Amino acid sequence: MKYIEDIGSYFMMLGKVFSSPTKTSVLKELIFKEINDLIIGSLGIVAFISFFVGGVIAIQTALNMDNPLIPDYLVGFATRQSVILEFAPTFMSIIMAGKVGSFITSSIGSMRVTEQIDALEVMGINSLNYLVFPKIVALLFYPFVIAISMFLGILGGWVAGVYGGFTSSASFVQGLQEEFIPFHIVYAFLKTMIFAFILATVPSWQGYYMKGGALEVGKASTNSFVWTSVLIILSNYIVTQLLLSS
Repeated sequence: MKYIEDIGSYFMMLGKVFSSPTKTSVLKELIFKEINDLIIGSLGIVAFISFFVGGVIAIQTALNMDNPLIPDYLVGFATRQSVILEFAPTFMSIIMAGKVGSFITSSIGSMRVTEQIDALEVMGINSLNYLVFPKIVALLFYPFVIAISMFLGILGGWVAGVYGGFTSSASFVQGLQEEFIPFHIVYAFLKTMIFAFILATVPSWQGYYMKGGALEVGKASTNSFVWTSVLIILSNYIVTQLLLSS
């Protein structure tokens, strides 16, 4: 029963987010602030993780290719497929659920504890539109973060493969080009947009409806990460089943 209530409160929240909009001039400033906090502030950790995980994928692929009949270009091919299809859009989003999601939940939860949300309501401001809508708009730029992740993941694979002596640059590039399907890029960015919406709304829901004091803010952040990660994995399975299984 509690889960049904949670799902209901989430969709009721979404309805209020898109009603009674805040002034455009105010929203513009809030959106730029959220872009700085959620998108630009995440580029460092995304770049670091993507580069080195791409390198690990290339090394692991090369080390498991003991058969001399297997061509060297498969290192580049496996790196491309792994990074574009799953690592960059899905696993990076789960990592972002910890960073961005916890930040959103704790910031809104702190406002709830200090009664700032109540103050917004008293002033006649739709607090959900004021707090959540700018985050949704800011995370529309999330695919650019994932594009950077894809590029750096493949670059990290190239650096590890070539300078680690596992493959040549020409073979790696050949692998990147081998049997490339453009729809895979569409698929990756389509599910990235779904993940972006989840990243913006689920942590906001957890923070907005939390009850208690400072201790509960930490618990809400933990719940936010769990809910967001589960929904990302479920939606990833559904989108993959719908788009790639046919």
